[in-house]
Amino acid sequence: MNWNSALKDYATYLRIERGLSDNTIQNYTLDVQKLVGWLTDNSCEEGPVNIGQERIQEFIYAIAKEVNPRTQSRIISGLKGFFNYLIFEKYRADNPLELLEAPKIGRKLPDTLSVEEVDQLLMAVDLSHPQGTRNRAMLETLYGSGLRVTELVELKLSDLFFEEGVIKVTGKGNKQRFVPVSQASVKYIDLYRTTERVQLAINPGHEDTLFLNRRGKGLTRAMIFTLVKRLAETAGVQKSISPHTFRHSFATHLLENGADLRAIQQMLGHESITTTEVYMHVDRSHLTEIIRKFHPRSKQL
Repeated sequence: MNWNSALKDYATYLRIERGLSDNTIQNYTLDVQKLVGWLTDNSCEEGPVNIGQERIQEFIYAIAKEVNPRTQSRIISGLKGFFNYLIFEKYRADNPLELLEAPKIGRKLPDTLSVEEVDQLLMAVDLSHPQGTRNRAMLETLYGSGLRVTELVELKLSDLFFEEGVIKVTGKGNKQRFVPVSQASVKYIDLYRTTERVQLAINPGHEDTLFLNRRGKGLTRAMIFTLVKRLAETAGVQKSISPHTFRHSFATHLLENGADLRAIQQMLGHESITTTEVYMHVDRSHLTEIIRKFHPRSKQL
């Protein structure tokens, strides 16, 4: 087995057996491709079945000079997953990264916007622009329902259940969940559908896609990133933000207003509650105020 065939089989496994998206599969295989590129550059002939721990360590030491600890840790994790797959398929009996420890890194807290900054961004959308109502509807949905950017661009007309107050979202691993939809999202989605979308010549295969570009095709993730960056400049928001910032802000603002962490987990589609718990650390001043207000030993004696 050579690296190319191993990577091809691995990608197929991730797509069919684990149900991962193309973007996730690309990220997983990219880590292995980095190793393959390094082996080629250094005239190393080991294949995926016989490469050993020492060679892997050489590679890790080499990339440690070029990338930060967080990226290094991600690459190690990606390689471990690949070699675990080879063990699962009985191509090899051991994982050469089993004893290799990733660098210690702290948990990175997500960037968030204040409620005022969210309002600034939403109000900065030019509704007179040919795609203005669409843009406002997308941002309202990102913030109002906490969607990932991929979930937003893949949203279907058939996923809208406005009478029930929810939308159906297809998340990572093709797992589906129902998420409450805000009245603002409903307002601007309906406005977009009746004023802008009806005027488009929709390409075959995109009839059920909710948000379309001016050529009647689905939007890309890159388009949403560009939209958000430009909007931040227009609104004068001095933070480096992305579409995911709206998702982080959605969760943080819910928590600040007393929402249950389990409910937030379900709405975000997190498999583990520990992923959601990062929002407990975002606004310490808010948590401190909760202790002062509600804990019996915080009352003045």
